[in-house]
Amino acid sequence: MDFGVFLQTCLNATYASSYLALVAVGLVLIFGVMRVVNFAHGELYMAGAYCLFWVFYQNELPFFAGVAVAVLAVAAVGLLLERTMFRPMKDNPLGGLICSIGALLVLQAGAVALFGVRKKSFAGPYNEAVTLFGIDALTISGQRLVVIAFAVVLLGALWIFLRRSRFGWALRAVAQDSEAAALQGISISRISMLAMILGAALAGVAGALTATIVPTGPYMGHPVIIGAFIVIIVGGLGSLEGAVIASVLYAFTHTFVTTIFDGTIADITGLVLMLIVLVVRPHGLLGKPERA
Repeated sequence: MDFGVFLQTCLNATYASSYLALVAVGLVLIFGVMRVVNFAHGELYMAGAYCLFWVFYQNELPFFAGVAVAVLAVAAVGLLLERTMFRPMKDNPLGGLICSIGALLVLQAGAVALFGVRKKSFAGPYNEAVTLFGIDALTISGQRLVVIAFAVVLLGALWIFLRRSRFGWALRAVAQDSEAAALQGISISRISMLAMILGAALAGVAGALTATIVPTGPYMGHPVIIGAFIVIIVGGLGSLEGAVIASVLYAFTHTFVTTIFDGTIADITGLVLMLIVLVVRPHGLLGKPERA
């Protein structure tokens, strides 16, 4: 691999780690607070992409209006799932998991009914190639730069929210020890609702931002959710910082292996990476063992 290809692959991996981190952090937030393994999280990503397709492409409204609609619509779907499925199953983790699989199938069927099975490919407003620092090898589309910029801003804002606001402190308290948090007067139901809204919104914005880069289809959430699950296991269940670090590690590994070999070997390498981390650190890079 020559130096130019190396630099270009690093740029592609940075883009991949950006949207993957948004999805994975949302998934970690939901699991950390609600203790629910949300298999429908990839479909929330898909729903965000279809929102952008409908607003931006079909109705010819501004791109960022489509992103805003995606965030609000997918957050509303997340709220609906929390109130109707996950809250009644809060004391039954297996039931919550089964409900998430049912939600996955319902969202896929809804996408097929509304938009059909065929994938939608459409151009975004920032498709022009951008050369960074005057280096020809560092060329990336403006649309991918938008994804990277949004990921940095949103993850930074989430970090500040979790550490500087009362609701952020409450989210962290419930994730660490829900019983102790309840004894301090924190409403577990309200905080669970907030976690679901935030997690769903992050998945929705990731789907909307990447909708003009990858084909939009009813099953586009599958590879994303597989990557997100690998990321949260490698990073450590419940660790937001671990999810971000693992997203970068996984995306760079997957992108470089894809460039050198092919996508199938890259998928296998991702699983091998997860197994190696679990052998060395069974609780993930930044995860902590569950207290008895």
